[in-house]
Amino acid sequence: MAKLYVGNLPFETTEENLKTFFAEVGPVDRVTIVMDKFTNRSRGFGFVEINDEAAAKKAIETLNGRSLGGRSVKVNVAKPQEPRGMGGGGGYGGGNRRF
Repeated sequence: MAKLYVGNLPFETTEENLKTFFAEVGPVDRVTIVMDKFTNRSRGFGFVEINDEAAAKKAIETLNGRSLGGRSVKVNVAKPQEPRGMGGGGGYGGGNRRF
C-alpha cells in the first residue's frame, strides 16, 4: 500500500474529484482531503492511498505538476507523520503582573 501526498489543491476540490483525477493511473483505495477544524474548509492538501506500488509510482510520474482546477498539483510519496510531543513551554504568561 502506497500513501501519496497531494498538495496545492484548489480549495473547492472534493474527495470524489481527487479520486477521479487519480483514476486514470489505476484503482484508488482511499482519498482524504485535510480540512481545517475551525472553518471546515479544505487546507489545500490531501492523501491518496493506492494498493498497487507500480500504479502509485505511475501516479507520481503522470500527475505531479498536472493542472487540477487551474492549479498545478504536487504529488509525491507521503512522509510518515512525526510524533507530536505533549507541548511544553506554553501556558500562562504576559501582562503586567504585580505581586
